Amino acid sequence: MFTDLLSMLSGFFHMILGIGTPQSFPPPLPPEKEKEYFKQMEAGDTSRRQELILHNLRLVSHIVRKYYGSARNQEDLVSIGTLGLIKAVDSFRISNGAKFATYAARCIQNEILMHFRSQKKLSGEVSLNETIDVDRDGNPLTYIDVISCDESLTSEIERKIAADRALRYVETLLTERERQIIVLRYGLNHRQPLTQREVAERLKISRSYVSRIEKSALEKLSAAFRAGDA
Repeated sequence: MFTDLLSMLSGFFHMILGIGTPQSFPPPLPPEKEKEYFKQMEAGDTSRRQELILHNLRLVSHIVRKYYGSARNQEDLVSIGTLGLIKAVDSFRISNGAKFATYAARCIQNEILMHFRSQKKLSGEVSLNETIDVDRDGNPLTYIDVISCDESLTSEIERKIAADRALRYVETLLTERERQIIVLRYGLNHRQPLTQREVAERLKISRSYVSRIEKSALEKLSAAFRAGDA
């Protein structure tokens, strides 16, 4: 599915990489029209999916240009970033309250970051000083180099790395009941976060029992983070 769509979008990539002007891109959809298109998709009508992707391609261009301008393989990053955009279109829910552009930007950045991580076959922690590529002159590039020295983005990447650790710990360290409660309480896997009372009602257990299990799970996760940072 992604391969076919990327083939269709290939005509836009030369514009993304600088051959052409921003005006060459389809303009962003008006907010109300974009919202209506997502409502139609949530109702099962996917006919607007392609338009939502095409009219947000300039967001991929912006992220690649601004944060990965030093990278040698920009064309690959455009393709990878477009995969993140497609995933954003397919998973976005209006009910979450976020703006689509904000949500999509994170999906695009995450997709590119995962690409860098998989290239290095990283199985543990990721250092922002890790060499991930070389520039045109053969000099090593690190996460800091290709992402920008903008502190807000660096913090975002660090949070993403921490979030990946947390999800891994949730999956591997917690019991089934603990994992179930943490997922519901903190809105993991694109869920809406629930209160302890709502979790208790859904699982048909007492709120105090939810509280005890949640506390135990958080202590396990906290201990795992401390051990990993030691």
